[in-house]
Amino acid sequence: MMKFTRLNPLTGDIASEALAMQGSDMAAVVQKAQQGFSLWSVLGPNARRGVLNKAATALEARKEAFVAAMMNETGSTAGWAMFNLGLAASMLREAAALTTQISGEIIPSDKPGCLAMAQRVPVGVILGIAPWNAPIILGVRAISTALACGNAVILKASEICPQTHSLIIEALADAGFPDGTVNIVTNAPEDAGEVVGALIDHPAIKRINFTGSTAVGRIIAKRAAEHLKPCLLELGGKAPMLVLADANMDEAVKAAAFGAFMNQGQICMSTERLIVVDEVADKFAAAFKQKVATMPTGDPREGNTPLGAVVDDKTVAKVNSLIEDAVAKGATILVGGTSTSVLMQATVLDKVTKDMAICSEESFGPVVAIIRANSEQQAIDIANDSIYGLSSAVFTQDIARGMAVAAQINSGMCHINGPTVHDEAQMPFGGVGASGYGRFGGKAGIDQFSELRWITVETQPGHYPI
Repeated sequence: MMKFTRLNPLTGDIASEALAMQGSDMAAVVQKAQQGFSLWSVLGPNARRGVLNKAATALEARKEAFVAAMMNETGSTAGWAMFNLGLAASMLREAAALTTQISGEIIPSDKPGCLAMAQRVPVGVILGIAPWNAPIILGVRAISTALACGNAVILKASEICPQTHSLIIEALADAGFPDGTVNIVTNAPEDAGEVVGALIDHPAIKRINFTGSTAVGRIIAKRAAEHLKPCLLELGGKAPMLVLADANMDEAVKAAAFGAFMNQGQICMSTERLIVVDEVADKFAAAFKQKVATMPTGDPREGNTPLGAVVDDKTVAKVNSLIEDAVAKGATILVGGTSTSVLMQATVLDKVTKDMAICSEESFGPVVAIIRANSEQQAIDIANDSIYGLSSAVFTQDIARGMAVAAQINSGMCHINGPTVHDEAQMPFGGVGASGYGRFGGKAGIDQFSELRWITVETQPGHYPI
């Protein structure tokens, strides 16, 4: 089978090689997964729990390999790779804890002598499609709860980080899953549509989860709909962070810097819009400028700077165009500016207005917009003036006020006095609108990866009208 290469975005050297699988190869992959399902689905909850816990330990044992792979394939910092590994291991342990929580219920029946039950059962083979930006977290998330529920899985690796995603599958293989339970598909970028299409179309694939862009999510949802297959979609974002007049300024500045520039702003939850009421806008802008000026970008292999490389030159071109458009329309650069390489500088744009592209388009890079609002209500209106609705945040020292504002923001998640970037294995994670639908994480994930069946047992002689 042919292979394809992924180049290091910083050096241009070959970062990894992987099999360039084709659409015609998918039937065999799915058949193997179906065989794995027949073995894994009949195991008891504690047997599944034991394997999933071993998988978490096996994942952690590959720390050095994961850090090297993420640095080479995506240009990430060692710190981001280690955070990925820690949360991904937590997700596997959370999935292990869920195996005995996949419960049903007894439902009162109007029929005399009828014992009516609702039971959650495994679905079959689950397709998980993971992106590159948080590759260990999102690769593990695509399959962990599905495995806890007794399903077999196929991880469709990102073309940008095939080695990182392959390391996940290697770790899970060491844990002792039955043969065929856990599978991986790698493909060259030009074959992605054919490969994913063949997987979605296969009758043995019962459900699909996808994390990635809204544009691709729509394509996947349409394809799956032709077969009436449910999807779980976690897509783009344009996360707003509202800074109200009574906000603790020091805390707001710290959270804004973390939310906007962690992993160079390449996180679905990244803070992209800082919506600040006029009363404190100048004060916030000055303090934020001072903070971001202390956050340089450098070679992630040296490990001396908080920001590393962005993933490719397309990101550079996209972010540069957003900056240039905003400045041409009246925005002010507080820190940073356009960049000439993947080592992009952290950039803050102030006095951003609705006619600027950065106000509505997802940047997915190290740039953030300060948008000034003349009132709390206008801040809420600006936050909701977006097709996206994944994460959000509100800063105020009045918690009741914060709760009231949070209730008016259209998003799947809202954090009061915390950053928009926040993920934990046990939390219901997902968005609304163009950010997708369905929820990963904790008990919410059980519903996404199992079927609910109604079963009855008649305990008395039947009486029928005919």
